[in-house]
Amino acid sequence: MILDKINSYLFVQIFKYFILILFIFLSIAWLLQITRLFTITNFIYIEVFDVIILSIYLIPNIITVIVPFILIFGLLLCFIKLNKDNELISILTLGFGLKPLKNTLFFFSLLIIFTYSILNFYIAPKIYEIYKNNEFNLRNTIDFNNMAFSNFLNLNKTTILDFKKNENEYQDILISINDQKENILYAKKGNIFNENNKYKFQLSEGFKISIDENKQIEKLEFQNYILKIDNNNIGNKDVIDKNTFTIFDDISSKNYINLTFKLIDIVLILFIIFLFYINNIININFEYKNNIFYSLISVTVLIINQILKNSEIPITNYIIIIFSLIITSIFMSIIKNKYE
Repeated sequence: MILDKINSYLFVQIFKYFILILFIFLSIAWLLQITRLFTITNFIYIEVFDVIILSIYLIPNIITVIVPFILIFGLLLCFIKLNKDNELISILTLGFGLKPLKNTLFFFSLLIIFTYSILNFYIAPKIYEIYKNNEFNLRNTIDFNNMAFSNFLNLNKTTILDFKKNENEYQDILISINDQKENILYAKKGNIFNENNKYKFQLSEGFKISIDENKQIEKLEFQNYILKIDNNNIGNKDVIDKNTFTIFDDISSKNYINLTFKLIDIVLILFIIFLFYINNIININFEYKNNIFYSLISVTVLIINQILKNSEIPITNYIIIIFSLIITSIFMSIIKNKYE
């Protein structure tokens, strides 16, 4: 009965600090991401509310990245506090030894791995796919009426637009079109519309220069000119991101590399908890040097893992390097504890 109460108390304490660090890390990461997203509004003036809603879809994907780091500092802060308040010593003096600590870490590990697996293998990719689609739509829905100026805006794969805007009047309109010919249009003023999936330009007082493949130049001056351009930017299906693949997508497409990355993420969570146990818990050692050693080793392994995942390293080499780092880290901790 007493053991159950101790286990429950320890579990609540670990979970409380985990949520605290999660809130801090997630807030920082989310603010950084929303700041990046606000750069979308520099030239096309997307509504702030739309950007905030878009950033919310990033949260599950952010969590899958920061959970291992949260574990490191959440466990450290929790047990440093318990040790400082002599609660760990009190538990040991009851005669249960390390059993309550082992049991609590074990059940906490099961909860984290179960939740993280569902999030990483299915929920985060699904929500990130919604994010990518919404981001695409925002980037490619251009509201000219809300634009103060353009800085060589890509309308589609072949057309670049630049202009100045004085109140509701478009001035110094420059359009570059590269299709069968290289075309440059300039107009002192005009109107621009986005309707029926087409960009419509009503240009006044300007000229058009066309250069063919033989470098022959044709120039046309005009007082009024109407130009229509298809809005045929790349579609959603052309946007491929491995972060949108669920476990079922990986299996059906035989994307074993992406599947391996996600499995290794779970292995690293187990590694972080196990390293904490053998480095800090076994000897109840929470001196700052020992805590720094644990933090540096764990963070280094996680950073190397992220670097390797974003590189073009062969999957076999990736697995060998990660497990070599894990084994080396555990061995270093055991040797350190032995000679301290």
